[in-house]
Amino acid sequence: MTTPDPVTAGLDRLRDRLRAERRLLVAYSGGADSGLLAAVAAELLGDRAVAVTAVSPSLAGAERVAAREFCRRYGIAHLELATDELDRPEYVRNGGDRCFHCKSALFDAVTPLAALTGATVALGTNLDDLGEHRPGQVAAARRGVATPLVDAGLTKRLVREVSRRLGLVSADKPAMPCLASRIAYGEPVTPELLGRVEAAEDALRRLGFPVCRVRSHAGGTVARVELPVARLPDAVASAPRIDAVVRAAGFDFCALDLGGFASGRLNVLLPGRR
Repeated sequence: MTTPDPVTAGLDRLRDRLRAERRLLVAYSGGADSGLLAAVAAELLGDRAVAVTAVSPSLAGAERVAAREFCRRYGIAHLELATDELDRPEYVRNGGDRCFHCKSALFDAVTPLAALTGATVALGTNLDDLGEHRPGQVAAARRGVATPLVDAGLTKRLVREVSRRLGLVSADKPAMPCLASRIAYGEPVTPELLGRVEAAEDALRRLGFPVCRVRSHAGGTVARVELPVARLPDAVASAPRIDAVVRAAGFDFCALDLGGFASGRLNVLLPGRR
């Protein structure tokens, strides 16, 4: 008897897990994880699976468009819900638990719909996420939100490989967390600052740096630009243009981080994580 390869086995486990659901509301952020979950759920459940995207100033406009296009491309029922995290002082103050309050706002918006339709709410959390600083997982656990990728034993790598096997365009999509993740902890999250970060990153992508982060420090006056280490020589050669577009976005100073790009870099500044 031939043992199935890990990708096939992982996909089979995910399908088996999702077949157990009658209706599913997938919190779809536009990323690879929730994209795979939404696509497989739609494959098995049809329009009984709905991808739900939370819309607020913390969602980049390009990500909102990409989420719509992804769902349209794969025939996934898609719903956008406005969330009110920026009306919540606990979120705006931007402590280490900011993501808890963000996810709480999402669940407050989606729970009435789930109750009305008898659907389960699901997040695209994968197995590797469980070892990271993700307060949103606490909010999900308290609400009884399902995590089918975890149940199926899918890691970040397997999510990408299964997505590639299915031909999903999200398979190689760079991670793109919410814009608030660019603002240093302890500095208030405001729509104006989120807009500045978004404008600066959009400008950097137009300059030819598709993978980038603009981290806001010192009350929104300093932009720390993270780019892949391999692109740092290109960044130095383009320094005047990078500086110009970042300042045009509303920052007073532009700094290039010689440590390069890494997801979650601000988390190292949290107490006990250095």
